[in-house]
Amino acid sequence: MNETKGMFSLAEVAELVASGRPILLAGDEALLDQVPRGNWIGGTIPYFMGDQGGLQSKEMLHVSVIHGAKGGYVGWYDTETIGDIAADGPVNGLTVCILPAGSAVHEHYAKHAPDFEDMFMKPLVGWVAGVDLRDLGRVTPKVYNGATGEKSDGQAVGLHIELAADKQAKVELLNLFQPLDAHTLVFDADGFSAGDCMIDGKQANLARFIAEHAIDTRMPLVADYNGFYVNVSIQSVDAESGNTRFYAPVFAGVEYFFAKPVADYVASFDQAMSDRNIESVFSCNCILNYLYAGLEGKKTGSLTGPMTFGEIAWQLLNQTLVWVRIVDR
Repeated sequence: MNETKGMFSLAEVAELVASGRPILLAGDEALLDQVPRGNWIGGTIPYFMGDQGGLQSKEMLHVSVIHGAKGGYVGWYDTETIGDIAADGPVNGLTVCILPAGSAVHEHYAKHAPDFEDMFMKPLVGWVAGVDLRDLGRVTPKVYNGATGEKSDGQAVGLHIELAADKQAKVELLNLFQPLDAHTLVFDADGFSAGDCMIDGKQANLARFIAEHAIDTRMPLVADYNGFYVNVSIQSVDAESGNTRFYAPVFAGVEYFFAKPVADYVASFDQAMSDRNIESVFSCNCILNYLYAGLEGKKTGSLTGPMTFGEIAWQLLNQTLVWVRIVDR
């Protein structure tokens, strides 16, 4: 087992926290409530990619210890202050942000992150905390400030990590989904839901179009955001009411496409990663990839981490693998 990244017991996590190194934690709320105060942040989720493959656990925590750090400090962020999260980061370092799913700060970040001060100028990653899918609507996701021992379902938490002068953080991602050129979608407003939109140049209702054309909603919408493909996952489709809901916002005026099917996620992942030797300090993948690709018990290379309700590589992403490496300058 990797001594600084992987699945650990509560007792093992307590020992790691005592070392004072910056740590990222993911796990069940009952376990996170018991972690001693220290230089860490965390978020709730019971789904993981572990050393032996995908798993669900409420007995173990996933740990990512950030090596190469000179120090780190933790801060809370709400809708008024989250716009400063990138600017608050050190000149040479890494900022990690965890958002509670379904909160106002989650929605604000999703819609406005590309416009935050200093965004894309410094390394910034993170994820969206979630819950056991059986608890949706009954239990709220939580994020944790390990420095104070507090948790919140309405604020974001950020860990700003300063790195040694001879080290730097590199944020990388893998999106297996490519656009299918069959139909072009353009929305007239930003948002997490849509009714009518322009489909192939004509006004149409998206939910009814999806139903009529038997579109596989396990595949996300895909758009080219400044040179790389970004997914918007479909949460629900109600043809009767004409409403389609998303896990991330669509943006007005951007051309979206339905994604090409990925027949075998693990095989496609292995092929895409075959020439990469990755030693990451943190990585996360999407709960939808976990569910739709049947990743329980299956490995996706050497990368371990939480299977989240959203991934952050500067902006909010869906169905995307994100990781960070600490490398020599």
